[in-house]
Amino acid sequence: MSSPTSRLSLAAACLVVGIGVAEPGFAVPELAIILNSDEASLSIVDRQTMKEVDRRPVGREPHHFMLTPDGKELVVGSTVTNELTFLDPVTTEVRRRVSDILDPYQLGFSPDGKWFVTAAYRMNHVDVYDAKDFRLVKRLPLATMPSHLAFSRDSALVLVTMQGSNQVVAISLATQEVAWTVDVGEAPAGLYLTPDQRRLVVGLTGEDAVAVVDVPSRRVTKWIVTGRGAHNIFRMPDDDTKVLVTNRLEGTISVLDTTKLEILDTIRAPGGPDDLDFAPDGKQIWVTQRWRRKVMAIDLATKQILGVVNVGRSPHGIYINGPGTISRSVAAPPVPTDKTALSPVNLPGAKGR
Repeated sequence: MSSPTSRLSLAAACLVVGIGVAEPGFAVPELAIILNSDEASLSIVDRQTMKEVDRRPVGREPHHFMLTPDGKELVVGSTVTNELTFLDPVTTEVRRRVSDILDPYQLGFSPDGKWFVTAAYRMNHVDVYDAKDFRLVKRLPLATMPSHLAFSRDSALVLVTMQGSNQVVAISLATQEVAWTVDVGEAPAGLYLTPDQRRLVVGLTGEDAVAVVDVPSRRVTKWIVTGRGAHNIFRMPDDDTKVLVTNRLEGTISVLDTTKLEILDTIRAPGGPDDLDFAPDGKQIWVTQRWRRKVMAIDLATKQILGVVNVGRSPHGIYINGPGTISRSVAAPPVPTDKTALSPVNLPGAKGR
């Protein structure tokens, strides 16, 4: 393996190309950023060569990413060091850090850009911050193990899964108080609110299924078996009626139709598939393998594994720069036709959102 210095130089050389993305003839570097949660590091992977080109230290136990509403910064939450690290989403360089953010396991911005919310999995609370300056507005103690977040389209509610108490909790962002709760099943994790805001799909890691919640009546109307250890849920970038459900224990990914409420397909993804992201053209998914210290690329059309890359211990969050990235609290803008314009800062409508 090359030395840290040579690897860093290689990464820097690659990133110099990325700095010029707005200039004719330059393309956004084909990179993926992976958070190694048990190693206090992030890996930078060249998606073309399928090799790790750099590994950098970051705060302890980094788990998830989120783009700022303007798309100009990528936020990493480090849960043990209680801080946020802000990266340039194109060059991957660190821009700034914000401290005293207690246990930011899961994080997100409300669609209106007003609020920044974190779920403190170890500390059993949800924090609501002013997104302008990350000033804590309200801390809500909850029982127990708040895990994943989803926002209503109008920014009225943030929905939080509670892995320890088997519930989904809805928090009013106007009052910063619990609006309602619903029992969903054992160890709820990822969740997806359908575009009509009437159905909430929740991954139940302890039930090997997803629960479908009718939001107006606040009750579970259907369970759909997906696979052992059903965990996280991701919207397809080109079709918001379809989601991917990662089944960590089974090593598969289920394709779920949220209108028909049925499984359409199953993709083999061994090694504890957890988080994923989409290549800019939407034709590939890149999936973290939590138990193998690897990340794999899968062709969505053929379901074939295209390659596997070694990264750090317990890879969790993954980010790919492009219009289909899942690390957004707000809907992605239309896919640009010019490949050189894939940087979030250059996407149409990115400013002011």
